Amino acid sequence: MFDYLKYLLFYVVAAVAVVGIFAGGMWMPLSFAAILGYYMIGDAILGDDTSTPKYRFPGLLTFQLWMTLPILSVLVFAMVWSVSPTDFEGVGQWIQSVTGYDVLAARDATTWAQRTGGIALTGLMIAVMGTLVGHELTHRTWDPISMFFGRWNLAYSFDTSFAIEHVYGHHRYVSTVNDPATAPRGRNVYFHVIASTIKGNISAWNLEKQRLRRVGKGVLSLGNAVIRGYLMSAVLVAAAYYIGGMTGALVFTASGLWAKAILEIVNYMEHYGMVRNPDLPVQPRHSWNTTKRISSWTMFNLTRHSHHHAHGEVPFQDLTPMPDAPKMIGGYITTILVAMCPPLWHKLMTPKVLEWDRVYASPEEKELVKRANAASGVRAFMNSART
Repeated sequence: MFDYLKYLLFYVVAAVAVVGIFAGGMWMPLSFAAILGYYMIGDAILGDDTSTPKYRFPGLLTFQLWMTLPILSVLVFAMVWSVSPTDFEGVGQWIQSVTGYDVLAARDATTWAQRTGGIALTGLMIAVMGTLVGHELTHRTWDPISMFFGRWNLAYSFDTSFAIEHVYGHHRYVSTVNDPATAPRGRNVYFHVIASTIKGNISAWNLEKQRLRRVGKGVLSLGNAVIRGYLMSAVLVAAAYYIGGMTGALVFTASGLWAKAILEIVNYMEHYGMVRNPDLPVQPRHSWNTTKRISSWTMFNLTRHSHHHAHGEVPFQDLTPMPDAPKMIGGYITTILVAMCPPLWHKLMTPKVLEWDRVYASPEEKELVKRANAASGVRAFMNSART
């Protein structure tokens, strides 16, 4: 039973976020800090989860994934409501009647500095509840229900194109120069967020164009999943405008773009500096992996990224820890924060990349390593790391 219940920790995190946003004031940034601390301290104290339980009722876990969409909708509604000039549908009065807490007064007293913490929190939860779960569900291309929920989850971060580029592009070209999401050695994370976003959308468009041509359909039509995805996100912006006016639409947009940036930071850290012979299959050694317990339980085993890339069709609950795979700096939130500080990132990651060259690179890949290190500015950087 615990093997099923441990993934419910995800919903505890979501509940803290929703309560913090509705409570307003300092509860917004405090909830954000508490969730960051939960991941970072929990991973540091509770260590690794290397178990591989067998699940007799995997449908329960799939249903749990589907339920993230309505919960995410409530969370985003809370943030948009928190900046609305009106009490939309009397939600604030209803909460006060049930809890005794005057959320309307708290909302009026909330400063924009505090709301910034709320936007940061909302973006983080869109990334975790929307992008992360959307990633899992849109890999299930054989299941239309999962695809429906997954694409709407991704729409909250303006990234339904991810369902195309990631599954049909990234998994094919990962750790090669043809993959927009793989960060070459020495790249700055903030440049990567922009470059990967632009190239990823272009890749998704080209992949969808090829698909439509194969089935004899026009590119500029609602048959184009990229166009439909953009419209899905537009619907969400319109809903935010309806609930919270222009301020609500802008706050939602800022939260969604922050969530998209988090995804690209995650892409950056999952394959940074790795190379692969494009003629050979993807192996576990082509992804940075971690088995930190809290990250694994509350991120649906995204942490077991090496197995995921070696076998992308495997559901999250069946991924194995791959103890011999290359190791990340720490759990996911910890590694995200390190990546956001480029000097610290390069100081910690350069030795890991050099170790990867020695331990994991195949003979063909060692030649690719030489080319990667010879890229502009990287050779000197790598030589300085050796000393």
